Order: sequence, then structure tokens, then C-alpha cells
Amino acid sequence: MMRRVNARLEDAHWRPSVIPFIGYGTTDHVRVLARIVLRPAEPQTHLGMAADSFLSQRGWRNFVAAPVPRAEVTVKLKGSSVEVRADRGGYVDVRLRTEGLQPGLHQAEVVISGGRTKQVPIQVFSAEETFGLVSDLDDTVISTSLPRLFIAAWNSFVVTEEGRRAVPGMARMYQQLLSEHPGAPVIYVSTGSWNTHAFLSRFLHRHGFPEGAMLLTDWGPTNTGWFRSGPDHKRQSLRELARDFPKVKWVLVGDDGQHDPGLYAEFAELQPDRVRAIAIRELSMTEQVLAHGSTTVLADDDHVTWSPDKAPEVRAPDGDALWPKLKAVLDGSGEPDSPPTP
Repeated sequence: MMRRVNARLEDAHWRPSVIPFIGYGTTDHVRVLARIVLRPAEPQTHLGMAADSFLSQRGWRNFVAAPVPRAEVTVKLKGSSVEVRADRGGYVDVRLRTEGLQPGLHQAEVVISGGRTKQVPIQVFSAEETFGLVSDLDDTVISTSLPRLFIAAWNSFVVTEEGRRAVPGMARMYQQLLSEHPGAPVIYVSTGSWNTHAFLSRFLHRHGFPEGAMLLTDWGPTNTGWFRSGPDHKRQSLRELARDFPKVKWVLVGDDGQHDPGLYAEFAELQPDRVRAIAIRELSMTEQVLAHGSTTVLADDDHVTWSPDKAPEVRAPDGDALWPKLKAVLDGSGEPDSPPTP
């Protein structure tokens, strides 16, 4: 089916293109993330380019692309090169061994059919770094104010990024954390769609959040069901980060509208030496209803037992209230909060 659709699009002058995502790594290995899609030819007139720029601010514009399943690409970085195939959604997710990389921003090359090359950014951190920040997006740094089932569609197809609101104080909290730990990795882990990556990047930049790699998900059915499991995606992402940054102890930031508290507690239970602290944004009753249909906080999974001995946890309704609590437990001068009773 996809082959027939792509053949029609190629007849209409759609061409393979690389959508770059921010990758990450250390001085000896990196993870390169991108997607291969068919897109319309670039507009040739100034009027067309202006219209394209305007339309790109609309979320639905991010979905005007067709994936190229199993596309063959070559990924290059600083003398290292590997030939890989994209997955059935056109996604490229590959790790490269490197030597002599310095911390900072680097550019990998993704080469597609016809020799066309696209630069893909890679954030490289010291292999000796011991501090890192993992953050959720929806309801943690972005205030959605929409029923959870409608968030992705509304944000992706209707709202411009100027129409989204940042959660008060969260950007300041992240800036303060990084001012005390310069050079630490920042990774955003969310169940949002990869199609909104550029959209979210602009939002984070506009509101003063630190730039960081995003680990998002793809829309549509999988081999095991009609929808992807958000908790499973976050579990896998945390495991991968623990492997990719073996010396980092993470500050995990999320909200209590879905499963972040339980997932973070589970990760801290399985790998207690990899979690420095957990910070949970408490949603209002209205936000709880929009998140999962009830005014009460979701109960953690039965097999997850939270304990401050595993990782200190703090809770507050926004970043300005979270920061003094988080700083106190990181400095060893404060007591963790007790999670609410479901």
C-alpha cells in the first residue's frame, strides 16, 4: 500500500528528504535520530516560500509528508560510517562508535538516494558527566488544558506554537539546575508524536527551556495493537539513557496526571544508583480531569512501592514551588515529600 502511495507521490514530484532530530551521546559513542520521508518540491518563488513559512507554523503542516519505509541510508560522523535501513515508518535510529569527539554540538551526515546529504545535530557530553535531567513535556513544561485524547490532534493540526502556554517556573528551574551543572545532558521523553519535533523545539526555545534531545513516539498501529504504549515507551527510553550514560544520575521531572510518578519510582527501584531525585508537578483538579477523567491522582501500579530511600521525591504545582524543594534534597538539606494517597 505505502509503495503505491509513494509511487504516485514521486510522479507528482515529491522527493526523498531527511527530517533531522537532535541526537545525543558521549565522547566515544553517539545516537543519531532522523526520518526519511517524501515531501513536495520546495517552492520556487518568494511568494511560495513566504506561504510555506507561514503554513509551517501550523501543526498540521508537519504531517504533510509520507514515510519511506526501509529506506537505505549512510550515516557518517568524524570518520565513522555505517549503512542502515530505516524502519517501516522511515525512522533512522542508529548508534555510532566515535573517537576523539569533544563535548559540544556536532553534525552527523545522513546520505540518502541520489547522494543527497542532510546534516543532523548531535549533542555530545563528557563521558565523565555524572548529572543529567530527564523531563516529560505535556503537562510538565507545556500546559495543555485539553482532554488527553485530544491533545495530540489539537496541538498537531490546529494550534500554532504561540497558542501554547508554558508551565510557570519550569524553564527557570531547569536554567538554575544547569547553572549549577553546566554541560549536563537534558533529554525530553514524551509520548508526543515525532511529527511535532520541530514544533516543540521552537516552543521550548521561545520559552527559555534548555535545548535537548527529544525521545518521542510514532503515531499509528504497531505489531501488537492499534496504539503505542506510552508507559512502555518511557520505560524503554529510561533504560536506553541508563545504558548510554553509564555514569549519570538523573533528576527525573514529570507530572501526576498520567504515569510519571509510578514509572520513575519503578526505574529508581530497578536502578537506584541511576536516580538522583524525582520532581513531580501536581496538576489541579481540572487538569486531572482533562488528563484522565478523574479529579484524583492516578494510583501507581501495585508492584511499585515508593520509598524516599530509593530516590527523594518532591511535589509542587509549578516550577517556582518545585525548585526550592528540589534544591534542598539535592543539597542534602531537605526532606522528600510523601506521595499523596490515591
